[in-house]
Amino acid sequence: MSLLLSPFDLGPITFRNRLWVAPMCQYSAVEGVPNDWHHVHLAQFASGGAGLVIAEATAVLPEGRISPDDTGLWNDAQQSAWAPIAASIRARGAVPGIQLAHAGRKSSTWAPFADERGSVPADRGGWQTVAPSAVAFDGLAAPVALDLAGIDAVVAAFGEAAARAVAAGFEVLEIHAAHGYLLHQFLSPLSNLRGDQYGGPLHNRARLLLRVMDAVAAAAPHATLFVRFSGTDWAEGGWDEAQTATVAGWAAERGARFFDISSGGLVAHQQITVGPGYQVPVAAQVRRLTGLPVSAVGEITDGAQAERILQAGEADAVMAGREWLRDPHFALRAATELGETDAAPWPPQYLRARPRPAHTPQAAR
Repeated sequence: MSLLLSPFDLGPITFRNRLWVAPMCQYSAVEGVPNDWHHVHLAQFASGGAGLVIAEATAVLPEGRISPDDTGLWNDAQQSAWAPIAASIRARGAVPGIQLAHAGRKSSTWAPFADERGSVPADRGGWQTVAPSAVAFDGLAAPVALDLAGIDAVVAAFGEAAARAVAAGFEVLEIHAAHGYLLHQFLSPLSNLRGDQYGGPLHNRARLLLRVMDAVAAAAPHATLFVRFSGTDWAEGGWDEAQTATVAGWAAERGARFFDISSGGLVAHQQITVGPGYQVPVAAQVRRLTGLPVSAVGEITDGAQAERILQAGEADAVMAGREWLRDPHFALRAATELGETDAAPWPPQYLRARPRPAHTPQAAR
C-alpha cells in the first residue's frame, strides 16, 4: 500500500490515512455559532475519505475573530452547535479536529466575499484589535498592544476553548500560530517590538505560545495537540525555519504531538513564489531540524504528488485545502490515481461508483 493511504499512528489516535483536510474559514457563522453549512461542508470530506478533518480557525474570544462571521468556542451555544458536526465527521470514519485561534491585529475585517475590504468599523460591528505591539498590518486599523492582564486573558481563553472543544467531541486540537495571527505576531520580530518578558529574544517571543500550550494541555489532557506554524515569513529579518524548529521542540516538550507547517501571512511585503508544492521544502526543513512529525500543505492537488512528498521523507502527512473544495472526495480519487481503489474508504452507499478495471462486469442496479 502507498504511504498516502496507509494508517498513521499518533499517540492514542490512528488516522486511517495521511491525506487530511486543512482548516478553511467559511465566514458563515452568526455570533460565532456554526450552522448547517459548516456541518455539510466538513462531513462531506469525511465521506470523501479524509483521515483527519480540521474545522476552521475558531476564535477563543469574540475579539479574536478574523471577521464578524467567524466561528467561536467561547460559550455554551457554540459548543453545542459544534457537537453534531464532530460526531458526523467521526461517524464517517475520519478524526474530527478543530483549530483554536486568535487573529490579533488581523481581526475585525470584512469577510473575503463581502463587498468591502479592510477593517470593519465599530458602528458596523467591528471592534478594537490587539497585538503584541501597536503596529498595524498594512491596510488595517491600528491595534493596541496587549498588556499583561490582556495576555493572561488570552491564555485563559485558549484553555477554556480547549475544554469546550473536547466536550464537543473533537479529538485533535490545533493551536493556530501561523498566517500572521496573534500567536505568530508574538513569535515574529517583524511584529513583536516589545521590551518586556514577551519581546526580544526568541524564548521571550515564544512565551505566549508556550503558555497557551500549557493551558490547552491542562484543560484537554487526553486530546492530541497540533500546532500550525508559518515556517517562514518570506521577509528579511522575520520568522524562519530555524526559529520554527526551535519553538516546535519547546512545544513538543509541553504536549504537542504534530506540527502543521504552512508559511507567510504576517506582512504585506512578503515575497513568495507560488507553485505546486511550494511550501513543502519549508515543512521538510522543519522536519529535518527537529525529527518531529509534520504535515505539508500548499498546492498539493493529486495522489501521485502527495505520495512523492511522503516517499521523499519531506512530511509525515499531507494537508490540502482548495483541492478538497474542488473535489470533496479527493482521497477516493487519489486512491484511484495511485492504482489502489480498493484501499480507499468508500462509503457503502457509494460503492456502485467505485472505479473498476475495464474488463470487470458490473451488475445493473
